[in-house]
Amino acid sequence: MTIEVRNFNELGTQELYDILQLRSEVFVVEQNCVYQDLDGKDTLAVHILGIKNGKLVAYTRIFTPEVLYKEASIGRVIVRKKERKFGYGKEIMEASIKVILDSYGNVPIRISAQTYLLKFYNSLGFVQQGKEYLEDGIPHILMIKK
Repeated sequence: MTIEVRNFNELGTQELYDILQLRSEVFVVEQNCVYQDLDGKDTLAVHILGIKNGKLVAYTRIFTPEVLYKEASIGRVIVRKKERKFGYGKEIMEASIKVILDSYGNVPIRISAQTYLLKFYNSLGFVQQGKEYLEDGIPHILMIKK
């Protein structure tokens, strides 16, 4: 998998379509979650794309500190279902963390993690903050990496 980093205005029409299709495929259909994915924040984000054989297989979006939260943040973390056995989740997260550190320095990073992925995010240095909560009907935990 190769990693590509794009600001919103650098995304081509096909890339944007592929991102939105993958997010819908996993978050809406697979996880059976009806929510407003097109939240008006994509234009403010840096988009991290994981490409394999010309196809989008992994994705995150990141935000600079003070855009959504006081911390930098990573969201919409996703790996295509048939590609999850290859470690691309860890790879796309490590790439996202590196982009934040290279771009903004050693700043705290905030995520809203689905609870079942707690150990995965712990392995990347994220620590739980507070109690579990529901976000769009799915249990989540606020986590910070310092």
